Amino acid sequence: MKIAFLGAAQTVTGSCFVIQTDKARFAVDCGMFQGNSAFEERNFDTAAHRPEELDFILLTHAHIDHSGLLPRMVKQGFKGSIYCTAPTADLAAIMLEDSAHIQEMEQEWKNKHKTRRGEEIDPAEEALYSIDDAIATAKLMRPVDFNKELEPAEGVKVTFRYAGHILGAAILDITVTEGGKATRVVFSGDLGRPGALLLPDAETPASPDWLFVESTYGDRDHKGEADTLNELVEAIDYSFSRGEKVIIPAFAVERTQEILYSLYLLKQQGRLPDKMPIYVDSPLATKATKIFLKYSSILHTPELSSVAVHDPDAGVIFTQDAQDSMKLNAMQGPAIILSASGMCNAGRIRHHLKHNLWREGVSIVFVGYQAIGTPGRKLVDGAKSLRLFGEDVKVAARIFTIGGFSAHAGQSQLLEWIGAMARPGLNIGLIHGEPKAQQILAGLIKERFGITPFIPEYLEEAVIEGSGAPVVETPAPARSRRRVDWNFLAGELEQRVSQIRSRLAEADSLPWEEQAELRDRLAEIERELFVFLSQL
Repeated sequence: MKIAFLGAAQTVTGSCFVIQTDKARFAVDCGMFQGNSAFEERNFDTAAHRPEELDFILLTHAHIDHSGLLPRMVKQGFKGSIYCTAPTADLAAIMLEDSAHIQEMEQEWKNKHKTRRGEEIDPAEEALYSIDDAIATAKLMRPVDFNKELEPAEGVKVTFRYAGHILGAAILDITVTEGGKATRVVFSGDLGRPGALLLPDAETPASPDWLFVESTYGDRDHKGEADTLNELVEAIDYSFSRGEKVIIPAFAVERTQEILYSLYLLKQQGRLPDKMPIYVDSPLATKATKIFLKYSSILHTPELSSVAVHDPDAGVIFTQDAQDSMKLNAMQGPAIILSASGMCNAGRIRHHLKHNLWREGVSIVFVGYQAIGTPGRKLVDGAKSLRLFGEDVKVAARIFTIGGFSAHAGQSQLLEWIGAMARPGLNIGLIHGEPKAQQILAGLIKERFGITPFIPEYLEEAVIEGSGAPVVETPAPARSRRRVDWNFLAGELEQRVSQIRSRLAEADSLPWEEQAELRDRLAEIERELFVFLSQL
C-alpha cells in the first residue's frame, strides 16, 4: 500500500493521510491547515487529494484540524461515506457548519475590502466551502461503534478504539490485505493524556506492523491535575484582586467543557470568588456542550450536566448572540470569559483580546496548544503587541499558559503508550508534530526501544508492506515549501523608499492639511516597519 502525507507532516495542522491499496483509495482524516497565510494557502491546493477518486474517509475525531477540509472534498466531488463514531458525527456536523460560516464571512469581508479600494472582484475567487457543503458533508457521515470491526472496502478492515482525546475521538486500527498478505497499520489520531477529567483513557492496541503516532508534545510533559487547578486559581485571583477579567481562549469542543468542570470543582472547594460570573461566549461551545450532555453516560463526570445548564447556582452564563458578546466588553468588573477560537485566529476571542489585552490586571489564560503562526502562539512566545483588526494592540495583560489542560498526551505518556507496543520489527512514523518535538521524541524512541522512527514531510509518499522499511518518494521542495525571495522583497522596499525621497519636494508644495495627512500615513508605515523588525 502507498500512503501520501497530505497534512500533519512536520506540523500540527491539516491532518490527512491518503492510502492507496490494490482495491481501494481512502483517507484517514481530512483536516484544515491553521496558522499563517502560507499554511492556510494549502487548504485551497487539494489537487493531491483527488476527492472524486476517494472511496471513503475514516475520521478520527471532530477537531477542525482533522475534519475541516471534508466539505472542500464534497464540494470537489467526493461522494463516498465518512466513517466515524456517533459523538464525532454529531460534533463534526456543528463544527463544520460553523467553519463554513466563517469561510463565507471571510470571503464576504475580502470582497467588501476590494470594493472599498476600487478593485474588481474576481468571480472565480470564492470561499473555501459553503454552509450547504457542510450540510451535505454531515449527510455522508456513517456512525460506527467503538471496538466493532468495519469493512468499508474489499481488503480493508478497520476498528475504532478509544483515544481519550475528546468526546468520540478514536485510534484507527486498520488491516489491509493485498495479494493474500495482511499489513496492520495503527493511526493514533490525537492521543489523550491519561486521567483526563472527562474521558476514559486511550486504549493500547496489539502491536501492529506500522504505528503512526502523533508527536504534538514529544518534547515536554504536562503538569499534574492539582498543579493545573492551582495555576487556574492563580490567574483568577490575580485579575479578581485587580477588578479585571480573565480571558480564556478555549476550543469550543472538549476544552470549554473541561474548563467548566474545573471551575465547578473549584467552586465546590470554595476556591472561586463568589462575585465572579462565568461567561461562555461561543455559540459553537454552547451547541457542543449540549452534545456532551447527550453522551454524558460515557463521560467520567456526571456533574458536567449541572455545571453546564441545569444548576442555576453554577453561575455559568451562555451568551445568545453578538449583542450579548459585545456587552461583555463594555461590562465593568471581574469576570471569567471563555471564548473561541482556542488559538485566537478567528471568532469572538479576537474582540475580547482587542478590548482587554492592553489592560493591566487582565489575565489571558491559554489552556491548549498554540500552533506556529497563530496569534495565540505569538502571545505565548512573549509578543509585546498583537495585530488585531488592523491595529497593533499593546500586551499589558498577564499571559498564563496552563499545559495541564491539554487534550494531548505529554512526552512520557506518549513513550509509555508506544512502549506497550514496542517490539522487534515494529515500524514507527511520527506525525502531527513540529520538527523540534519530533526530533526529540524520535531520539528517545531510538534510545529506549531501538527503533528509528520515520518522520514524513508534507506531500511525501511512502510504500509500505508488512514490517519492511518504507520506500519513500520525497516531493520536490518547490511543491512542499515555496522559497521566500527576501532579496526581491527588500529590493522592492528600497525602490519605494527611493521614490518617496524623490517626491518629497512635491509634498512641500501641497496645502498644509494634505501634508499633515501624508505625514501621519508615513508615520503609520514606519511603525509597521518597526513592528516587523522586532519580529526578525
